[in-house]
Amino acid sequence: MEKLWPHKEGENAVMLGAEFSQSLLLLSKTSNGIEQLKKHFSAEIIASSDIAFLPHQQDKLSEESPVLLFDSEERAVWYIQLSKKNLLKVGPITVVAPVYDSSWPYLIILAFIGVPIGLWSFFVWRDFERLRHICENMNSPDSMDLGPGVHSVLLPITDTLSAMQERIKRLLDSQKELTSSVSHEFRTPLARLKFAIAMLDDNELNERSQKYINSMNYDIAELELLVTEMLNFAKMDRETPVLNIENVDVVELADNLIDKLSFNTDCTIRLISPDELNYACDGHFLTRSIQNLIGNALKYSKTLVQVSLILTHDKVLIKVADDGPGIDESEWVNVFKPFTRLDKSRDKKTGGFGLGLAIVKKIIIWHKGRCYLEETDLGGACFVIELPLNN
Repeated sequence: MEKLWPHKEGENAVMLGAEFSQSLLLLSKTSNGIEQLKKHFSAEIIASSDIAFLPHQQDKLSEESPVLLFDSEERAVWYIQLSKKNLLKVGPITVVAPVYDSSWPYLIILAFIGVPIGLWSFFVWRDFERLRHICENMNSPDSMDLGPGVHSVLLPITDTLSAMQERIKRLLDSQKELTSSVSHEFRTPLARLKFAIAMLDDNELNERSQKYINSMNYDIAELELLVTEMLNFAKMDRETPVLNIENVDVVELADNLIDKLSFNTDCTIRLISPDELNYACDGHFLTRSIQNLIGNALKYSKTLVQVSLILTHDKVLIKVADDGPGIDESEWVNVFKPFTRLDKSRDKKTGGFGLGLAIVKKIIIWHKGRCYLEETDLGGACFVIELPLNN
């Protein structure tokens, strides 16, 4: 960089400055040297007290070495100590701008070094981008195909990723096998219980016994539903399905859901939305997520559930609020975790296994969105689905 943009100061800024200073000193020591200097340059004898030198300059004069200074017009002036009281001032002399040596050799060296480093950096950056793209778009361990094309410095990383891929695959296969085995072990005794209850003679049962039988049937149905929900969530948690992305009118989707869910409830479900809101998504999964939120709101609402669809410049907001007891703000981060139920009483009226909201979160993550809670004027809980327009 100094060769490309040279910047020299002091005596080094003058071509042959040191040699010229030494010549002036030697010439001033000769018998008629000062007269010779006055013929060729502007030279005069001045008092030492006329100039205030810096300490290092004063030391240099004391050692009988010339001191080079520049005036306001960047002209060179030399000072030589003749005696304790007198100085020889030579100048000012206009300094010709120095001609520096060529910068081309340094540019050529820079090209020879920079081009290989640039190419190497480009290939490393390309491989890193390929690895990032593979990891971001991995739906399952089987879909992470590193393949050829990742070389050199990234080879240890690809080997580690391949080993991690195999380990994840083994863990998921083990989880799948465990889930299937547990669900089978659940369903077998449940089927025997259902068969045994069905074999009971209703004529021999009194009112109290019939009540216990009905309770047992309800518990069996609840366990079967739990097994089904566990299998569905385990499947969704294992791998991301191939989404069927299409243009969906979210307003029409929400309106159809409200008509279906309003059939068997005393609560009012109110929709606040524009006339039309088209969004590119998987309609089946988005329907399921909104249905889970509305169904969850109906369990805890008193008289009203409000669904709001909002379109901004960069996202779509789907809000489901109710006028129920609400959720403490300290619990907002936990409601989307699997098997989390804030209703510790396990009331049969509310039901559920704590998987509905976890499924909602999973679906929204597939669409590169997010879900959270916020305050609502209705007094209850307000669940928000945020979907980006550039999905």
